Amino acid sequence: MSSVRDAFYMAQAISLAKKGRYTTDPNPRVGCVLVRDGEVIGQGWHVKAGQGHAEVEALKNVPDAKGATAYVTLEPCSHQGRTPPCCDALIKAGVSRVVAAMQDPNPQVSGSGLKKLKVAGIEVICGVLQEDALALNRGFIKRMTDSRPFVRSKLAMSLDGRTAMASGESKWITSNEARADVHRLRAESSAILTGINTVLADDPALNARVDGDVLQPVRVVLDTHLNMPVTAQMAKLPGRSLILTCAQDEQKQGALQQVGFEVYQLPCKNGRLDLQAVMDFLGQQQINELLVEAGSVLNGALLDEDWVDEYVIYMAPCILGDQGRGLFNLPGLQQMADKKQLKLRDVRQVGQDLKLTYTPL
Repeated sequence: MSSVRDAFYMAQAISLAKKGRYTTDPNPRVGCVLVRDGEVIGQGWHVKAGQGHAEVEALKNVPDAKGATAYVTLEPCSHQGRTPPCCDALIKAGVSRVVAAMQDPNPQVSGSGLKKLKVAGIEVICGVLQEDALALNRGFIKRMTDSRPFVRSKLAMSLDGRTAMASGESKWITSNEARADVHRLRAESSAILTGINTVLADDPALNARVDGDVLQPVRVVLDTHLNMPVTAQMAKLPGRSLILTCAQDEQKQGALQQVGFEVYQLPCKNGRLDLQAVMDFLGQQQINELLVEAGSVLNGALLDEDWVDEYVIYMAPCILGDQGRGLFNLPGLQQMADKKQLKLRDVRQVGQDLKLTYTPL
């Protein structure tokens, strides 16, 4: 009976954590529900880095939490960061039981928070609705365990697998509803990655246009030879715009920095930016979730080197013909034995389009 009750209140905590989906970077999304005698006496979620953690927010308006159970979607922190340790707040409040959905993958915590609570005499349970909690913070977990972001590639195509006409014209393949869905993907991403060819062809804004409070994603352009025009619109928009390059043209770099770009030099590999170095750099920049919006060359390179964790493909009910552009440039695939296999995870209709979610095998 207690396991059912624990799952019920943890589901509420996960719903609260989702309220911070667009704002918590680089921190994880966390929710907390305080329950005593079958009644919710407090609740909160982490809204933004530097502000109160979920446990502190839940305790804020509770004058007496003695004997309560705290349901938290992530192990309470035990270290001093920009805010005090949540373990100390729970211990001081006198809660008698803490139920956590999962252990914190952050090496600074990683079980020490749960241990501290146990030492204080608090009953601790961990693993309730763990899969839901893992899905909520895939990017944060990936960065903490592998020092790189969780990478999702967004693609749009016609029924015959084309992303654009032969001329490059691509506006618009998909419906208004699908494009609105993409903006929600952007809003929950820490950064958006594209290639210089996409910038030169489309001059994209790469911002998230959704209602409510949104921490705009960092814009990242792979520009091996530093061909970025100083007139690109993204440099004029709120938030950070990064150029990653192999070029050492200090004059061009200075001109780009003057209009608002951040320019970073990274190692090259086979005449282009080393994608390993790119992912390492983005991990160091505390990028949790990386959304790729790029053409066939960059998508092909990412697929070939197995950097993408998830593909979201919007398929529109239209035909662009055999002269149109494809999804991936993969010249190394010559026979069926070389094919790249994906696993279908989800299918749903968005407007008139299909939204297909795949993961690598």
